[in-house]
Amino acid sequence: MIVKLLLALAGLLLSVAGFAHGVAANDASYIESLKGVAVIPYMYLGAKHMVTGYDHLMFLAGVIFFLYRFKDVALYVSLFAMGHSITLLLGVLAGIHANAHIVDAIIGLSVVYKAFENLGGFRRLGLQIDSRLAVFLFGLAHGFGLSTKLQELSLSPEGLLVNLIGFNVGVELGQFAALGMLLLVFEVWRRTDHFIRAAYLANTLLMSAGLILFGYQLAGYLQAA
Repeated sequence: MIVKLLLALAGLLLSVAGFAHGVAANDASYIESLKGVAVIPYMYLGAKHMVTGYDHLMFLAGVIFFLYRFKDVALYVSLFAMGHSITLLLGVLAGIHANAHIVDAIIGLSVVYKAFENLGGFRRLGLQIDSRLAVFLFGLAHGFGLSTKLQELSLSPEGLLVNLIGFNVGVELGQFAALGMLLLVFEVWRRTDHFIRAAYLANTLLMSAGLILFGYQLAGYLQAA
């Protein structure tokens, strides 16, 4: 049952990975209409973006795939959160711009990296990569991706810092909610006889979805150039 659910989810990820993950038109119009401090709407938008962000969810799933101890999960998720918080705030407040297609392509590669690591690919190549540093660095990329989405909007400068903090808090709340659901699924799945056998297929599908996302965003960049 768990294996079938995983395969269905992986198929869904493969089917949607080619579409850009941005801010919905109605959410964008509403946020752009706000003036001054509006923490709650920004928190809602941040949480929604994380919970519906298949790119973030795929990466998180890859990160926790073989983490069995709570302290390890907390460490890696904290490093990821620290990374994306830094670039989210700096990207918008300091006006640091980057091509959204390139940033999203790197995010796609982050999924590829984690799935490849879970498959033991780096070990077979004789490479030793600090997973903690990699998760932090890719967290910076994910945060930059969030900032590019916000920079596409005409945000009011009044109360912008407070609103961005609210957005970031919403992202963290959304991440905790998504992480809780993922951990529950993994906890149930790991108790079955299917986990080890299906882990290879699951990470292969995860890597494929990341490659599709990378290819789509790279094609978008080349087409716009």
